[in-house]
Amino acid sequence: MRKHLWVRQILSQLFLIIVGIYVILPIWGMLRLAFDGSLLGRPTEFRFFPRVFSLEPLFSVLDRPYQSVHFATLLKNSLVVSLGAALLALVLGASLAYAFARFRFPGRKPGLFILLLTAVIPPIAFATPLYIVLSILQIRTSLLGLTIVYAVFAIPFCIWNMRAAFQSVPRELEEAAFLDGAGYLSTFRYVTLPLALPSIAIAALISFLMAYSEFAIGWLFVDKAQTVTLSMAIYAMVQSGNAQPWSILGSLVVIMSIPVIVIFVIFQRTLLERMLFGALDS
Repeated sequence: MRKHLWVRQILSQLFLIIVGIYVILPIWGMLRLAFDGSLLGRPTEFRFFPRVFSLEPLFSVLDRPYQSVHFATLLKNSLVVSLGAALLALVLGASLAYAFARFRFPGRKPGLFILLLTAVIPPIAFATPLYIVLSILQIRTSLLGLTIVYAVFAIPFCIWNMRAAFQSVPRELEEAAFLDGAGYLSTFRYVTLPLALPSIAIAALISFLMAYSEFAIGWLFVDKAQTVTLSMAIYAMVQSGNAQPWSILGSLVVIMSIPVIVIFVIFQRTLLERMLFGALDS
């Protein structure tokens, strides 16, 4: 029996090591590209360490990495669009999710099914109607239009994720708030919303990442360099081939990852606090 446990433990450790290598190796390769000053185009060989260590690619990225557009402009566009899409998806998604979780009304089940259907349909299927609607509203080429596009893609996930969280909140707590004189809005704000915070944080993080990393559909709603995001700039640099050193591409990816890491650390701490609080209460 003990022998089987040892074999199982060794196999588990080997599997985790393989997974760790699979995750870490691309990240290490990108870091190596970012600090390799010897590259003049595409890398032609895999190396664990830079041939010539240099910080010049990082400084080049912080100047004008894409068509004479400042890095600050690209970062601002990405953060405005991503945070705006996440906020819009959370506000609309939370209200709809609470309605689907707590109220009974005609068309509730068909509505949930349609939302689930829109979540599994490829986003490119919505590109044409969104293009037409935003063109009629004359905001297609603005950051506001791009924010609305990404929010539309994130709302179905937010609704289904937060609906399950609201359903897990005991009705007795809300009924106690009603007996104390609280209305639906106050009960939702002070009772249900805080208890569902971990799921809301997950929905916010995924909505942000969805908008922050998307580039393919965004090109349909952008027609000038001043509204390009970081992910679009990276795609354009890849398509340019050997037009510039790939060390600049690696540096741009590394710098682009910093806001994601910071936001994830903030949300991770919030999630852990809420989960431990819930475990102590139970």
